[in-house]
Amino acid sequence: MNKKRVREGFSIGGRIVNPGESQTLELDVARLYTHTPITIPVHVISGKNDGPRLFVSAAVHGDEINGVEIIRRLLAQKSLAKLRGILVAVPVVNVHGFISHSRYLPDRRDLNRSFPGNENGSLASRLARLFLREIVDKCTHGIDLHTASGHRFNLPQIRASLVDEETLRLAQAFGPPVILDANIRDGSLRQSVAENGKPFLLYEAGEVLRFDEFSIRVGVTGILSVMRLLGMLPGKPGRNKLKPFVAHSSTWVRAPQSGILQVDCVLGAQVSKGDRLGRISGPMGENELAITAPADGVIIATLKLPLVNKGDAVFHLARLKGSEGDPGDLSVEEEWQPHEQDPRLQ
Repeated sequence: MNKKRVREGFSIGGRIVNPGESQTLELDVARLYTHTPITIPVHVISGKNDGPRLFVSAAVHGDEINGVEIIRRLLAQKSLAKLRGILVAVPVVNVHGFISHSRYLPDRRDLNRSFPGNENGSLASRLARLFLREIVDKCTHGIDLHTASGHRFNLPQIRASLVDEETLRLAQAFGPPVILDANIRDGSLRQSVAENGKPFLLYEAGEVLRFDEFSIRVGVTGILSVMRLLGMLPGKPGRNKLKPFVAHSSTWVRAPQSGILQVDCVLGAQVSKGDRLGRISGPMGENELAITAPADGVIIATLKLPLVNKGDAVFHLARLKGSEGDPGDLSVEEEWQPHEQDPRLQ
């Protein structure tokens, strides 16, 4: 008599999450010098049936908190009761930075430049190694959530290596206004996941230390759509009326002089080479210089702080040359709606 194969439990941090179970657990990082323990909170949902193992992480940079709210709303979805496979949700990876409202760890290192890490290295290096060993190595797919840094604001966008067909398929299912075929940075989580041969999406939207409702809704519905594409949830991936604009290169437009910035373009707007994006002048309006677009493209990030130094990155332009699709004007929220009903209402 043949016995039905029983799926093994999912092991993480020394704990076992059996099929059909959900658990919130903690990964030990280190103690503060006050002897207070610091742990990474992880929520694991293990479906009754086999399927992909997806991790969704946020706050790798401790001040990028939009993703924390995205994961909170994701875990509130009733549809997760029908999950196939395993969802590993890590809302706060860089707990030290999250507590102190800082991008960095106490050793002033950037966690997203410290992968794959070393168990005997710096605090950032040890944390990177822990995250790879306990989360990445045990999953088949990943989505990491970020925002802009340094007083900038990002249009919702997916950054990924689009030469991989499966990654491109997931990015298109996510359905952001812009998909950027971005280079991989040394020491990043994306580099380590890519070296493991696993499809991985990096979602960028909003600004540090602030929630942005539109960015959050695009993030939640995008993750749900990817999960449906992977067969982790019932139903088909959502669709937008507007097709995501796929760009294969981007450039930062920098301040030609120091002064007070006046922004003349809108985030998400399509611009042509030579269009005026903004102006910089002295505090009394003297010596005004225009900032112009160096190429055709779409504005995917803008500086929110009007006080600039010469050479500061002011606008991020996704280039039109070598891109796919006509982006039109992505600047108005009503024109680009997330491809699901507002998740808070589900």
